[in-house]
Amino acid sequence: MSAVSRRLLLTAAAALLSLGPVAAHAADAVSGITIDWAYYNPVSLVLKDKGWLEEALKPQGVSVTWVQSAGSNKAIEFLNSGSVQFGSTAGAAALLARINGSPIKAVYSYSKPEWTALVTNGDSPIQSVEDLKGKRVAVTRGTDPYIFLLRALADHGLTEQDIEVVLLQHADGRNALIGHQVDAWAGLDPMMAQAEQEQGARLFYRKPDLNTYGVLNVNEQFAADHPEIVEAVIRAYEQARRHALAHPDELRAALVQAAGLSDAVAAKQLERTDLSNPAIDAPKRDTILNAGLALQKAGVIDAAVDVAATVDALLDSRFKTALAN
Repeated sequence: MSAVSRRLLLTAAAALLSLGPVAAHAADAVSGITIDWAYYNPVSLVLKDKGWLEEALKPQGVSVTWVQSAGSNKAIEFLNSGSVQFGSTAGAAALLARINGSPIKAVYSYSKPEWTALVTNGDSPIQSVEDLKGKRVAVTRGTDPYIFLLRALADHGLTEQDIEVVLLQHADGRNALIGHQVDAWAGLDPMMAQAEQEQGARLFYRKPDLNTYGVLNVNEQFAADHPEIVEAVIRAYEQARRHALAHPDELRAALVQAAGLSDAVAAKQLERTDLSNPAIDAPKRDTILNAGLALQKAGVIDAAVDVAATVDALLDSRFKTALAN
């Protein structure tokens, strides 16, 4: 290599190095995102139907693909595999995922629900949490119903070892209950409302404060690299949330169509769903922290884990300005 060629090569290399993060971001330019929708996240149904996110990202040349999450555990699986950039879960489920090494940030809250309770058949002798001892209970591990079940058991002097856990996805758990294959089910709406309204199932233990908020999660590195896309997603979510509050009949119709529910079942789910506060704020931190501490006391979370620090690492309120747009 000649001296001139060597100097040109070194100059070009120095120029590339001087670009630093700019060059890296150019290489990582986003042409599309994948985001989930879920029956337990009714705002996602409105956003998906209206196409507002597609409109917001089109000028940036970013396409949008939607996939269904059947539960928080599935949303976490999608996030961990990179098959979605945005996934909706319960707050406590996101905390457990973060503790288990999932690099996610909760950037938005789509609901304050009472979406889980303990359910049995109308003709069942089960009347209380204590009656679950020795019984078969269907639940989806890694979701808010699972966490609700563990906390309910702990509050009544029982543990997971006192029952026979039957691991099923939410809809299959409902079917197992109605088919009398299990004695009880840690339910999730809208399947829980459907069992209640149409099959005469009975919610024998309810405690709304044990439900954690619904949160929208994003991969931590994606949020760091592409904050403008995260902000655009939150702004579109806000448009959908406000529309849902202003047009409850449309929200109910979207849930009916997406989930194949009756109007009465959709109404039952939505009467248990508060969409009024989307901010990642102190009340949400407290609720998720209390859930984590309760699970640590029950032995589900290792005693060495700093739950408070993990909650703070999970919750990301820096995109709050997008809520005002």
